[in-house]
Amino acid sequence: MTQDMQGMNMAVRGGLNGQAPRCDHLDMVPAAEPGLPECEKCLASGLSWERLLVCLTCGWVACSDDSSGGHAQEHYRETDHPVVSALEPETAWRWCYVHGRTV
Repeated sequence: MTQDMQGMNMAVRGGLNGQAPRCDHLDMVPAAEPGLPECEKCLASGLSWERLLVCLTCGWVACSDDSSGGHAQEHYRETDHPVVSALEPETAWRWCYVHGRTV
């Protein structure tokens, strides 16, 4: 048995060759266009960011957890939009806040 970030029980589904279970949240995200390449909340607060993430549900762009603001995670807590991607177009990295892992 595993638990998500809120401590709720989740069914364990095995993947091939020990891979992590598939994240069904990827099936729920539309093809949202990213906003401007800036974190509006950091700009308003005079903060800088390490990396920008884009919400795959609505396109909101915000700073990553390793930035001083952590506004992408704040956006998840406010909206329950589960999956973000790095804003850089050459990367396929995605993070699911519900599962707390890359997907």
